Amino acid sequence: MSFGDNLREIRKQKNISQEDLASQLKVSRQAISKWEQNSGYPEMEKLIQLAGILDISLDHLVLGKKTIEDKNGRTSSGRILIKSQNGEQLAGCYKVMSLRLSPFKKSTDFPQYALYGVDGQSIWGESRVFLGYYTDAGSIKEEIDQILHAIEDGVVSYKLKYAVPEPKLSLGMKLTNLLKIE
Repeated sequence: MSFGDNLREIRKQKNISQEDLASQLKVSRQAISKWEQNSGYPEMEKLIQLAGILDISLDHLVLGKKTIEDKNGRTSSGRILIKSQNGEQLAGCYKVMSLRLSPFKKSTDFPQYALYGVDGQSIWGESRVFLGYYTDAGSIKEEIDQILHAIEDGVVSYKLKYAVPEPKLSLGMKLTNLLKIE
């Protein structure tokens, strides 16, 4: 669901008209209409005020994320903390995705897949963080399945189990530099 659709739905659930919301935010009714049509977006200050007026979190307002209650009654944000394979990045992911690498070398020790965590979203798209390399489709699928189960179970953090070390390339180049992975 887009930001505008989410805003319109929440505003209607709270029984607040566009005029009333505009008055509380000190903006025009047309501004609210534009936001709901995804023709424009409020400034951060207005987003914070919106979340307060609508009595919801910014995650819920902007991304449509609600807290999730598991079968044991525990609440979870639907996110999980994953440390990248090289230990240089920590990502609070709400989903993961894989990318098939161009097969530079066809060997069992050269990675064929890269795993990314999606840690946010903006009007420019998803914000991805590189997590690790995998030599075959089976190992990356198993890793993704375990991460998704951990998210569903409300686990706070996850350690990669099937990632392989970054391969050494000739001339001291790193695969991440060659692929421009950030």
